[in-house]
Amino acid sequence: MAVSLSNNFSLYNPPKTLLHKKPTPSLDFNPSAISFSISKTPSPFLFLSNTKTPFSFNSSFSVKASNFSSQINDQDDVHLDDVKNMVNDEEERSPTLKSLLKIYKEAVLIGDERITSEVESMICKVENEKNELVMKTSTLTAEMNSGKERFIRLQADFDNFRKRSEKEKLTIRSDAEGEVIRSLLPMVDNFERAKQQLKLQTDQEKKIDASYQGIYKQFVEIMRSLRVAVVATVGKPFNPLLHEAIAREPSQEYKEGIIVQEFRRGFLLGDRLLRPATVKVSAGPGTMKQSTVAKEPTEQSAAAAGVDDSR
Repeated sequence: MAVSLSNNFSLYNPPKTLLHKKPTPSLDFNPSAISFSISKTPSPFLFLSNTKTPFSFNSSFSVKASNFSSQINDQDDVHLDDVKNMVNDEEERSPTLKSLLKIYKEAVLIGDERITSEVESMICKVENEKNELVMKTSTLTAEMNSGKERFIRLQADFDNFRKRSEKEKLTIRSDAEGEVIRSLLPMVDNFERAKQQLKLQTDQEKKIDASYQGIYKQFVEIMRSLRVAVVATVGKPFNPLLHEAIAREPSQEYKEGIIVQEFRRGFLLGDRLLRPATVKVSAGPGTMKQSTVAKEPTEQSAAAAGVDDSR
């Protein structure tokens, strides 16, 4: 039996022993360009029995171009070079679902059940492999998405940890600076008390005061470099977050709630309060009465930003 496809070349080269026999009647289908020559020759799809058969299933139409030269009709328009190129291309490709379907159709047409069953098994195998690949792809996609989500969460956690660490570092540094500066504040008060007790009457006392002022000025510069500032008091509204009121009295000069006197300086380290200022607050205009706190000389202790330029 010989099969001629629409591409005008035969898939089978009949054995030489049968070429001299009288050909049997043939059925020609011109519209489809497919002709079937009915004979008792072996099936063209016995590709598994012999490696030298004209058709190999594993190579998907692995027919050598040289076998076609004796079967091409002189009236055909097919060129030998085109046939060779087509065969070479088919030999280089492994069986695909498209080629299997093509073989399956041809096997059904000639009624070869063995080829049909083998093609069906191969098609099922291809479908199973496809399903396995789809499942693997879905699994890998899910794992990739899960890994991406974990990476985003870890990155967010790391950013939060870094910000928290930086904040804690600044807090620890500020606490350490605050403790050191807070321990030096009594020294500021002592410097101011000493100045108030000095009475500059002789040249020797003036020299001592000049030396004292030089040391005090240097100390103030160091406090300024550490961002230490003085809490504003006299003439400012009372703020319980910055001031500590120890007395309250009527005042003709200041309105109610305004600080009229400072007893002890308060200090800030940046925006952080180191020590509140001790003050007296005005009760507004009224009968002048003696304050509940005895008047004391106002402490004019200086800090980083509160030292007079005259000193």
